[in-house]
Amino acid sequence: MEIAEMYLVRLQEHVNSLCTGMPAWEIVLKTAATTVLLVWVKGFLFKDESLYERGKKTVFRLARRLPQVKNMIQKEINKMSDGLTHDLNEAIENTPYLVQLPKDGWSTEKIIEKATEYTKFGTFKWETGCASGTVYNGNKDLTDVMTQVYGLSAWTNPLHPDVFPGVRKMEAEVVRMCCSLFKGDRESCGCMTTGGTESIVMAVKAYRDYAINVRGIKKPEILVPVSAHAAFDKAAYLLAIGIKHVPLDPKSMKVDVHAMKKMINKRTCMLAVSAPQFPHGVIDPVDEVGALGEQYNIPVHVDACLGGFLIPFMEEAGYPLPPFDFRVKGVTSISADTHKYGYAPKGSSVIMYRNSSWRHHQFFVTPDWPGGIYATATIGGSRSGGIVAACWAALVYHGHQGYVEYTTKIIQTAKKIEEGCSKIPGIFVYGKPDVSVVALGSNEFNIYILSDRMTKRGWNLNALQFPSSIHLAVTVLHTHPGVADRFISDVTEISEDIIKNPPKDAGGSAAMYGMAQSIPDRSLVGELAWCYLDAMYSTQQKSTKAD
Repeated sequence: MEIAEMYLVRLQEHVNSLCTGMPAWEIVLKTAATTVLLVWVKGFLFKDESLYERGKKTVFRLARRLPQVKNMIQKEINKMSDGLTHDLNEAIENTPYLVQLPKDGWSTEKIIEKATEYTKFGTFKWETGCASGTVYNGNKDLTDVMTQVYGLSAWTNPLHPDVFPGVRKMEAEVVRMCCSLFKGDRESCGCMTTGGTESIVMAVKAYRDYAINVRGIKKPEILVPVSAHAAFDKAAYLLAIGIKHVPLDPKSMKVDVHAMKKMINKRTCMLAVSAPQFPHGVIDPVDEVGALGEQYNIPVHVDACLGGFLIPFMEEAGYPLPPFDFRVKGVTSISADTHKYGYAPKGSSVIMYRNSSWRHHQFFVTPDWPGGIYATATIGGSRSGGIVAACWAALVYHGHQGYVEYTTKIIQTAKKIEEGCSKIPGIFVYGKPDVSVVALGSNEFNIYILSDRMTKRGWNLNALQFPSSIHLAVTVLHTHPGVADRFISDVTEISEDIIKNPPKDAGGSAAMYGMAQSIPDRSLVGELAWCYLDAMYSTQQKSTKAD
């Protein structure tokens, strides 16, 4: 301590000697300039990425500007684009596209015939339980009920509650039933949205507006786990706010709460946790992050989009969990997808708040439009009343006990798959799955090779990255007799063969994900993803005028 003080005194004497005889304005100007320079240097040296990583990116970006490199990359992008278009066309058996309206309208018979033909395209038979997530139920009776209720309300629009009061009542009941599930009191409230992404965007919008309008934060930012859904990144991008990603505990795969605490600053407007997170199926420590929110007066959002209709029933199913809902004091909002384990049609989710003061910041109102006072609760103006009604039908069709029974079967099956896969040589399970997702990795071979070979056996799994892994999201379809056993057996056989006969070259997703993770400039990965999105809407193939 004394040595440090001695050096500080010497530094002070040196600075004073430099300033002797210097005009006051020059001292002020140089002090200000030095301060600005030091702040810049600090910002440059202590960013989220290391100098080495930023250096690699800079070199890569500069190299891409060289004509030869630029042409080579564009050639590969075009090759990938053509390949994706080819694969998607193969999936529809290269049947021609309609590229303009039929001259005359089709008959009902022809429409049904064509629609039936379209829905039969594809090699994956999801009804057999081959797909991770994707279709969460598929029960025929439920499908018939939802279809009939949708038909009754196909022309309705929640934007006009005076014209369609029954649909308004259904939507209000869906929200209230969800708030009750998550232990909200009479003050809790929410809205229906078109899916988990919109629910998350709405929560981020509410907290951004609260930060700007109430707390006076000019440049708000949110803190989310590395494993949080990409919808948080989309929300930050769309709403022009900052986002910082908090690392995970490498063993549990849960968010590192200590690291999150260190990353909180005066601009932090929201803390997020997942229950569970998508990649590895573990639930973040909601109570600990909730306590952080209370300590620093920062709202906390629980993203339960994936497991929102499993976790409220797990205790009754015999699998109790730590508190994850409004019982945790710091939690101010929760998102839950009704179109996953709520078994409602795609396009339905719920965003819930502890009280209406938070929800008010989600709303959009423009009072001076010549068309009248315009106000919407979510992003959409006109919305499908049919989806609202079908969602309502799904909830009341199952009832509380129906969800408990399905939850029991799904968690039992997920535990069986977790236990079975953890015993397979060369395979390990990431973390300790809390709900329905089981993520697999390997220290002995490229896990994406396993994924590709599982695809050849009819499975459709989710490929993950950072770290390399794949997962299966267990649904009702996987609880059917023999499905879980077949999955464990196939993983066992393929893993054994890969270890005994290591492939020389990795193709398919193994090559693609290996390349994607090694590219330092992530913008190039984004351009490769554009190829896929472009191909989704491509009709470049044999096209025909409609008859």
